[in-house]
Amino acid sequence: MWISPRATVDVQVEQTAERYACALDESLLRGMLRLGRKGIPVGCVNGGCGVCKVRIVEGGVRALGPVSRAHVSAEEEQQGYTLACRAAPVAAVRLQICERLAKPFARPACPTISPPRADAGAAPASFTTTQATKET
Repeated sequence: MWISPRATVDVQVEQTAERYACALDESLLRGMLRLGRKGIPVGCVNGGCGVCKVRIVEGGVRALGPVSRAHVSAEEEQQGYTLACRAAPVAAVRLQICERLAKPFARPACPTISPPRADAGAAPASFTTTQATKET
């Protein structure tokens, strides 16, 4: 018995340039997970947590179910935001991971606390905040 292969389209995560094939009948998130790819944050996988919020930059998707307004407002939806677990591709897709949850790729150095120097004299002990530097 011959089974027709599932039609797929190319999906690209803009921040990481990761690409994967996603079937037209599965969510953007399930397609990524099925292939063992990483890129879109994973939470509950059914629209309840909002962790997989993405913005469709190019291409098209269709809704696989309702998207909670607690996670994607009507205004955001008009701007291309959706939950990757609730959207299936209808054409090749390029998406961005929601800024709120995206891993920072060029984060400024975090402040660190340095203990007081031993040669600070008899002044009361205090801590100073300095910027950590990244060695190149």
